[in-house]
Amino acid sequence: MIPAIVYVPDGRTRPGQLREAALDVLDLRPAEVVLPEATVRDERGGRLFDGSTLMFDPAAGGGPLADDAADRQARAFGVTNTAFHVQRALRFASALLGHPLPHLLVRIGMHNQPRRWHGGHYRLPRASLTDEPADLSCTGEVHLGGGAGFVPAPDGSRYFHAPAHNAAIICHEVGHHLCRHTADFRLNRLRPPEQQTNLKIALDEGTADVLTAILLGTPDIYGWHRGAIAEWDPRRRKLQPRWTMAHFLGGRDQDPHADGTVWASACWSARERVIATGADAARFDAALLRGMESTGADPAGPTEDDLANEALAKDALNERRQFSRLLSAITRADPGLAPVVLTAMAEHGIRPGASNTALKDAARADLTGEVGR
Repeated sequence: MIPAIVYVPDGRTRPGQLREAALDVLDLRPAEVVLPEATVRDERGGRLFDGSTLMFDPAAGGGPLADDAADRQARAFGVTNTAFHVQRALRFASALLGHPLPHLLVRIGMHNQPRRWHGGHYRLPRASLTDEPADLSCTGEVHLGGGAGFVPAPDGSRYFHAPAHNAAIICHEVGHHLCRHTADFRLNRLRPPEQQTNLKIALDEGTADVLTAILLGTPDIYGWHRGAIAEWDPRRRKLQPRWTMAHFLGGRDQDPHADGTVWASACWSARERVIATGADAARFDAALLRGMESTGADPAGPTEDDLANEALAKDALNERRQFSRLLSAITRADPGLAPVVLTAMAEHGIRPGASNTALKDAARADLTGEVGR
C-alpha cells in the first residue's frame, strides 16, 4: 500500500476533499501506476514519478497557463487521483458481484490534437476507429483528455478542467467497463475481439451515471464542471424525480445520455426509497449489479450464429434496450426489495413487461390527461 493525495468524494458539487488515502499498487513506473485491477498511464511523455511517493499537489489542474513544475504536479496528481477512483469503483463492483472484472487500461492525455479535450470515453477495439490507438485492449480502455477550459475551484478561484481530476468523469467511464462485462448491452461477447462495437444505448449511459452517483454519494454527479447549467436542464444530468418516461425520446438519432438520465433517475429514486425503509443501500446496489450480470449471461439469449443473422441480431439488440428487462432482472436478484423498487420506478413511468416506446407513450398520455382535467 502506498499513501497518495487524492480527492475523496464528500457529496458536494466540488472535486471532493483533498485527503491522504492508501492505494494498492503493484508497480510504479515513470508515468504509470499498475494496480491489481487496472493500469493508469499518462500518455504525454516525460517522467512523472521518482521513487515511491504518490503525494502530489493538484496545482489547480495545471494546464497551459501553469509553469512546468506545476503542470508536472497536476499531471502526476491526475494519475494517482484516477488510480484511486478506478480502484475504488472496481473493488466496489467486484465485492458485490463476487468476482473481479477484467483488467482495465486507463490512458490520460488522449485526443488532444487538433485541439485540447476535457472529456472521457470508453473504447473497445474496432477496425473502423481510425482516431484510436492501434493496440486497443480487447477487454476495454478508458481514455481521458488532457483537459481544456476552466471550472471553479472550491475556493472560487480558477481550476483547469483536467478529466483526471474529476471523479465523476472517471467513475462514469469505469461504469461502461462494468456494463460491458456484465449486462453487455451490445452483445460484444459474441463479436470477434477486434470487431466490437462502441455504440452506447440509454441503459449503458444511465447505468454508468447511477453507479457514479452511488460512488460519489450525490445525484448531482456533474455539478462541479456543469454547475453553470441549470438543474432542470437535461444537460446537467442531475438524477432527480422530475425525469420520467415522458422525457424519453428514443430512436437511433437521439442522445443516449439524455435518455439514460431517465433510467438513472429512476434507479436513484428506488435506492433512496430502499434506504427510507431502513434497508442497507448496498442491497439495492447488489441487486442492480447482479441483475445486470444475469441479463448478460442469459443462457437462453442469442448465440454467435444469431448475431450473424441481421434480423435476429436486430431483435436481440432491441430487447437489450428495454428498461423493463433490466428492471425485472433487478427485482429477481432481490425479491424482498421488489415492491419498493417497482413502486419507485413506476413513479418515473418504468414498469415491467413493456417496451420503452410503450412506456413513453403511456407517460405522455398521463400528462395529457392531467392537462385535460
